[in-house]
Amino acid sequence: MGRKKKEATMPIVNPQAAGIDVGSRSHYVAVGQRAEDVREFGVYSDDLEALCKWLKAEGVTAVALESTGTYWQNLFVMLGDHGLNPILVSGKFTKNVQGKKTDVQDCQYIQKMHTMGLLPSSFQPSTGTEKLRQYVRHRQSLLESGADYIKKVQKALRLMNIRLDIAISDVTGQSGKAIVKAIIEGQTDPRHLAGLANSKIRKSKEELERALTGIWKEEYVLELKHSLELYEFFHAKAGECDVAIEALLEKQIEDNEREDGVQRPHLERKERKKENKNRPKMDIEKLAFQLTGGVDLAKIDGVSGQTLLTVISEVGANVDKFQSAKQFAAWLRLAPNNKKTGGKVISSHTPKRKNRLALALQRAANVIGNNLKKGALHQFFVRIKVKKGYMEAIVATARKLAVIIWNMLSKKQQYQPTEDKAYTERLKVQAIKNIQRKLRRLNISPENLVFN
Repeated sequence: MGRKKKEATMPIVNPQAAGIDVGSRSHYVAVGQRAEDVREFGVYSDDLEALCKWLKAEGVTAVALESTGTYWQNLFVMLGDHGLNPILVSGKFTKNVQGKKTDVQDCQYIQKMHTMGLLPSSFQPSTGTEKLRQYVRHRQSLLESGADYIKKVQKALRLMNIRLDIAISDVTGQSGKAIVKAIIEGQTDPRHLAGLANSKIRKSKEELERALTGIWKEEYVLELKHSLELYEFFHAKAGECDVAIEALLEKQIEDNEREDGVQRPHLERKERKKENKNRPKMDIEKLAFQLTGGVDLAKIDGVSGQTLLTVISEVGANVDKFQSAKQFAAWLRLAPNNKKTGGKVISSHTPKRKNRLALALQRAANVIGNNLKKGALHQFFVRIKVKKGYMEAIVATARKLAVIIWNMLSKKQQYQPTEDKAYTERLKVQAIKNIQRKLRRLNISPENLVFN
């Protein structure tokens, strides 16, 4: 008799798994691969409750959801409240359904893959961090809306040939706003307008008068008035967000102290980094220091209050869900996405899509490269810029910042910057090792070297 052929089978990791294809008007749910194992549910609250009860009745203990947009969030929370252990799955892991693609096939494919444990879960912050994230993202949206109206202010001035943008670098600064408000109130005398500028303005009074001599038009003055009012309105609303954010952070710190029984340390800082007007109206350095259990992220070169707020709102006070700094950088899409075939790397570009924290770290990297004139991070930026270009230096420095943040939060250690001299010496040692390795590869002995 011939030997029986062994069939390879995939191990069952989640025997009682369900798959949900989340839609805008209905959700398709599969608890098996038969036609009767699939049901369609609506999106209203009672529909979601019925969905959870059906899964409980079917003995489901693990659920995978695939969705685009924000349609999954309420269902995800409700599934968690029912103890169904939901995970959110990226669409790139569930798009390989063979044949004609339908919602029924999608949910069954998700269920099958989740049963075998082949679907990685997307990062989900804690409930408190998610609430903070919503406040911070709303605040950023308000600031961006305000920035749009500042552009309209500049456009209205430019169309009246009032070149305040040349005379004063910041139209929304103390001098700029004083001049714009005077124009709105009907003041057209260039000498009077120039006299409203602060004495610290580098331009002379004569040049300010020339820049403020324009062609006055009522329609543009009205646009100027409305645009400035809307800018101040959006910034006032962002200030209300700051109040809510500060209250939430203080409550989280109090809750942590109550749970741990350990009083959070007090931050003593002699000087604060100079920042712009969009800075959160709170002592975010102190709050972040206490929330993270004594880790002072604000000491990192280039990290501003806005960057700090983005860090704690996007990932929270710890990075326990990321096993290594490499995994954290890859999640931020700041690491090369190496694609290999036949033993060769055919592509190593970083993914184009970036999340909000990655963009914040890139802005911090830009500050390190342009505004700082010393430090190991600045030297690193300059070295990558010369070698590969400006944009590559931005991404590489942002990745280095991500590694520093992961190490500080995961190991509860303080920032320890490398001194310029030590960094230069380390580069020198590395260069010598590279030269020695090349000489060994080329089989060149030191006696063969001739120095002129």
